[in-house]
Amino acid sequence: MDVEDKTIEALREALDDEYKARATYQSVIDRFGPVRPFVNIIEAEERHASALLHLFERYGVEPPKDRWAGRVSAPSSLAAACQAGVDAEIENAAMYERLLAQVSDARVRGVLMRLQEASQQRHLPAFRRCAERRSGRAC
Repeated sequence: MDVEDKTIEALREALDDEYKARATYQSVIDRFGPVRPFVNIIEAEERHASALLHLFERYGVEPPKDRWAGRVSAPSSLAAACQAGVDAEIENAAMYERLLAQVSDARVRGVLMRLQEASQQRHLPAFRRCAERRSGRAC
């Protein structure tokens, strides 16, 4: 099945970002234990990566390897980790906005929109709550 090069590049970037998030949240769990929201969101990142990998398979394109696993250090405190989660989810939204602007394939757009929605509607609020609890200030 033929798919535009810019669509494949968008999929590669999105998958790399999901791999990075998963590795980052795993490093927090490794350092601080199975704390929320990291234990919940890492499972979501795994589902996100799977959804993207399914598209690579569907289009017969080799996905990029995970270059992040075991290579990301956790912040020095749980409060800093929560704030880093807030920052990452904000950046994630901007990335998906940019990628959606360059992709016309309806199936790919649907997956990217669902991933963006999960990030903004579930992950970002969870990290904001975490940061507020850990730092005592609103984010």
